[in-house]
Amino acid sequence: MAQRTLIRGASIVTMDAQGDLPAGDLLVVDDTIEAIAPRLSVDGARVVDATGCILVPGFVNAHMHTWQTALRGVAANWTLLQYFRHMHAGLATVFGPEDLRIATLAGALNQLNCGTTTLVDWCHNNPTPAHSDAAVDALLASGIRAAFFHGTPKPDPQPGQVPFWEVPHPRAEVERLLKAHQGRPLLSVHAAVLGPHYSTLEVAVHDFRMARDLGLIASLHQGGGAPRTPEGWAHLEALGLLGEQINIVHGHALSDEQLKRFCGLGMSFSAAAENEMTQGHGHPLTGRLRALGHAPSLGVDLESVLGGDMIGQARIALGMQRSLDNEAHRAAHGGIPDTTSITTREALAWITVEGARMLRQLHRIGTLAPGKQADLVLIRADGLNMQPVHDPVSAVVFQATLANIDSVMVAGQWRKRAGQLVGVDLPPLLAALRASGEKIIRAMGMGASNGVFA
Repeated sequence: MAQRTLIRGASIVTMDAQGDLPAGDLLVVDDTIEAIAPRLSVDGARVVDATGCILVPGFVNAHMHTWQTALRGVAANWTLLQYFRHMHAGLATVFGPEDLRIATLAGALNQLNCGTTTLVDWCHNNPTPAHSDAAVDALLASGIRAAFFHGTPKPDPQPGQVPFWEVPHPRAEVERLLKAHQGRPLLSVHAAVLGPHYSTLEVAVHDFRMARDLGLIASLHQGGGAPRTPEGWAHLEALGLLGEQINIVHGHALSDEQLKRFCGLGMSFSAAAENEMTQGHGHPLTGRLRALGHAPSLGVDLESVLGGDMIGQARIALGMQRSLDNEAHRAAHGGIPDTTSITTREALAWITVEGARMLRQLHRIGTLAPGKQADLVLIRADGLNMQPVHDPVSAVVFQATLANIDSVMVAGQWRKRAGQLVGVDLPPLLAALRASGEKIIRAMGMGASNGVFA
């Protein structure tokens, strides 16, 4: 018998063509949204009273290195160069598979707690298949909708060792993961490749061809120092290897002409606005994309640096770009602009619609509409920090915090209800997370006492 859940009386922000409802009902049947209307009458449905709540699509975290969850705060004072030296060439090298499992499980559960229903786990500290399996198993155990982007570690090369930027992505390992997890409704597998910024041209060509042949998204970092292959993008474009299957994270150092061509080819862009400003990448690409009629998806990037909530990422990205736009207007016209450059609805789309588009899953997730997966968030709006609600979208983007995330549903299943994660025994997990983090830091001789975290 079908499971029916009727969410009643919420202010519904669909982010879809049908528009919003000041107060309405949403019916979930099994894992799918069946109907949205001002009032629904359904026999045999479990009714959830959502009076005083705002109902929004589940958030999509489009880029996060979840394996770093046990190192929260460790990199908060590091520039990108310090991060490369201390994290990839240091701390990352002592992770065992169990460290990845613990960090990924805790990180994914925290995403659910914060309202994220889809997590792009960009896993690039997996030197063995056992590491990858541990991370994937943790994603499955969490209950989140996950896209596992299989990456490769980036240690400093040892004498006689081929440096990571000359090593093609291990196609056989990606194929193994695809075969092992084929048909899982909440998991997809893709490739987190080096790209021309961090590899030789030969490696970039191999990796892009691999992704094309396997039908995968190839996601890559672009920016952060001088590129290893300055003309790499032109060669890849000439070979016909660019298209909607390519996702660029950060995107700094791309010229305006490159950005225009890449948008025309359907490539997607994921910004990590807070971390980009913190670690020295540069200003996020938000404004440059908007000028071309495109938009970024957003990601947390590093919980070793900052917090994991996507509302915060939308707020920071919006505030940063408004500031840049306002400053540009001042420089050109000598005063404050008459109107704001970006609406709060755009910012909410960055963490819902655009994340789904980046994953090529907008037909399934990213908005609330009949026929789509029931990935949604109930935000309590009747509290002191939210009332009165004149504009539900602006209330979510600018007023809501983790304290307001009441309930989270993924594919028709409640993963958080009435402010609590469902079916999760947190104390032993947190104890294991602390022990893992302490072990890793101790193994590298790091700590605040010796100034490494400063």
